[in-house]
Amino acid sequence: MSIRVVVVDNSEELLIKLTRILKEIDGIELCGSFNEAITAIQYVRENPVDMVFSDVVMPDISGITLAAKLYEFPNPPEVVLLSGIPGFSLEAWKIRAFGFIIKPYTKTQIIKMIDQYKMNKKEVV
Repeated sequence: MSIRVVVVDNSEELLIKLTRILKEIDGIELCGSFNEAITAIQYVRENPVDMVFSDVVMPDISGITLAAKLYEFPNPPEVVLLSGIPGFSLEAWKIRAFGFIIKPYTKTQIIKMIDQYKMNKKEVV
């Protein structure tokens, strides 16, 4: 069973980087790459998604607000927030985000989050 993932980042360069990393990981189904949080929310509302990797600082809606809105859904995805500002980790913790990765991130850090997700799913089953 593959893990359905969505990526959100207003930086085209970082969106491409994270998309590339996720496509290289076995067991990941990249369902969408979005440069706006609003579009990602609409997609997740209409499609089953397991994980969302999102930038925190974006012009329309922040990644923190995105995560909070997604967690209101009946079967919400887990949200991993990405930021170059370490102070946002406290905000991520307050909304109970699944994870927080400080930019610049590495493929190893992304894989670690996915492995953690897999472990959590095994514990629930």
